[in-house]
Amino acid sequence: MAITIYDVARDANVSMATVSRVVNGNQNVKPSTRRKVLESIERLGYRPNAVARGLASKKTTTVGVIVPDISTSFYGELSRGIADIATMYEYNIILSNSDERSERELELLVDHLGKQVDGIIFMSDSVSEEVREEMSRAPVPIVLAGTIDTEEQFATVNIDYEQAAYESVVKLIENGHKEIVFITGPLSRDINRVHKKAGYERALKEADITIREEFMIEMEDTYDAAYESWEKIQQLTVQPTAFFAVNSTLAVGVLNGVRDAGHSVPDDYEIICYEHSNLTRIVRPQLTAAVVPLYDIGAVAMRLLTKLMNEEEVEEKQIQLPFHFAERDSLS
Repeated sequence: MAITIYDVARDANVSMATVSRVVNGNQNVKPSTRRKVLESIERLGYRPNAVARGLASKKTTTVGVIVPDISTSFYGELSRGIADIATMYEYNIILSNSDERSERELELLVDHLGKQVDGIIFMSDSVSEEVREEMSRAPVPIVLAGTIDTEEQFATVNIDYEQAAYESVVKLIENGHKEIVFITGPLSRDINRVHKKAGYERALKEADITIREEFMIEMEDTYDAAYESWEKIQQLTVQPTAFFAVNSTLAVGVLNGVRDAGHSVPDDYEIICYEHSNLTRIVRPQLTAAVVPLYDIGAVAMRLLTKLMNEEEVEEKQIQLPFHFAERDSLS
């Protein structure tokens, strides 16, 4: 049978309340008594019941984490950062996939709240109105990681995606390019439309370069879609000389399309992208990229959540982490 707090109290000849104080780290216990209780715990092999402790403290030391797709490198690396900090602060994680569907996000939010989690980390390309309303009613803190909150209602951890896009395109312009194609995933996603597209357009406007609608090529976020887009690009009336891709998967798809057509990168075309995975270093030529600190975004989001859950003072709830460029071979 499982050893209970009653067994420990009887073995140590103390009250169950004293054992509870020792287990929960309460300092209001004499050192000699604490030592005696800990010896009994070790000898009997007692393991505190986390559920019972949660009921007593009204905390479950559990955090819900909702991701669109854990199999992608973007959310996998973010989740690693979350998990490491959660372990450091002794929180357990319930990780759920939303499959990039807002209705599933809503279901998971309700499910996690029903499990009495102490807080939630939410990741998505966009926050739907239904999800926003549910999060607004949540009785626990919520942090958005790698996710844009256009209304700045919730705590968030990101980089300045627009500025990173702007600086990426500026690099191409400084290399003499005027015909630059914007390779993007669905523009229904805030991060693509409101930030990355805006950075692309700002760079062109400042350089007095015509913004061509046909140069904004929207597709699903898959390698195959990007590879096949090369056929569409070849049909353009005005031919581009450079590409800015919103992530490494799309960049590699375009790169391989270009090379399989017999062209050279960077001699014939130059490519720059956001770096979300090791793909940028695996391919040849290696891709110059704006590096998103995915692990750090996850880690900082979890640390921010611990502060909110413990009602600690938080000076800034909209946190922007720095990004940098990895200069590689897809630019001359």
